[in-house]
Amino acid sequence: MTYISAQPHFTDSWEDICYPVEPVWLADVLPDYDIMATDRQQIIVGEPVGGRKTIFGVQSADYAIIPNVLIREVVDDLFSSYTLQIKYTTTGEFSITVIFPEELSVGGELLHRSLILTNSYNGKTPFSIQGQTLTAMLDDTTAPGSSFYRALCQNGLMGWADPFAELSVYRHWLKEFSKGKEKKQPTKSAGKTQKNVQSAASVRKIHHSRLTPELFRQQLHALLSEHLLVKPTLTANVYERFHQKAVTRADEGLLRALPIPVQLAKQAQERLRLEERLLGSQPSYWLMYNAVNYALFNARSSLTLNDRYRLDERVFHQLAARSLA
Repeated sequence: MTYISAQPHFTDSWEDICYPVEPVWLADVLPDYDIMATDRQQIIVGEPVGGRKTIFGVQSADYAIIPNVLIREVVDDLFSSYTLQIKYTTTGEFSITVIFPEELSVGGELLHRSLILTNSYNGKTPFSIQGQTLTAMLDDTTAPGSSFYRALCQNGLMGWADPFAELSVYRHWLKEFSKGKEKKQPTKSAGKTQKNVQSAASVRKIHHSRLTPELFRQQLHALLSEHLLVKPTLTANVYERFHQKAVTRADEGLLRALPIPVQLAKQAQERLRLEERLLGSQPSYWLMYNAVNYALFNARSSLTLNDRYRLDERVFHQLAARSLA
């Protein structure tokens, strides 16, 4: 869904996004009116730092917001050493990248292990961990994948290949993806322990309906604690393939063919040329993917943050299909 055009802002401080926010009943704001729109009973009101009180959205009676301050409390409780890179919009969307000291080398370039959390006060971007919503985690009963932070362009790169058990399984899925037959991604095979079953049942309770702060804090703590351990990631292998895959004459029109708006494709082309100069490198699929990621998350657009992540995922798989062919 598209809506008001907005450009993400950047910050490295929780303070810029942990401002007061609360639901207010429409009946309290408009006491002299009978409200017939029963599916919209409350407004979400926040007071950004240095700004006026803002109405971010109108929601149903049982909708519950997730204040960013709750996310901060859990992150601070679990992780002692991290830095932040936060992208947020004035329309109430947030992409929070928690960057850890652990490093990964891709073609000699160092990335940092990270954790990407999305949230919104306008209802446009669901709360997610590494691009996976709480509902999806319930359906798959698997932990969220990885993500990596690239300092050169301040890109937060999601582990889009991680749901696959191994490279051969991912290759097979990509063949169907290339034909336009986008089946549901298979999940990693693992025994479903009683702990998993209990966790899944709890996750169901913390979707955006009838959410309580205490329950959210408890379950988010359990989900994020799995990221205390560094695990192998299939996405890192795909990144290395991207790095090894040079952009040839046959790829000249590839950027324009990717599933992104034309103006973003033009900005990605400019970013690609800039990185070639900065790195003294020939164009590769690795630089192309990062150029698209940069354009998606830095440009002014009517795309929501959720839209941008979905396009980033499609671009990743499309480039992977060519790199792994």
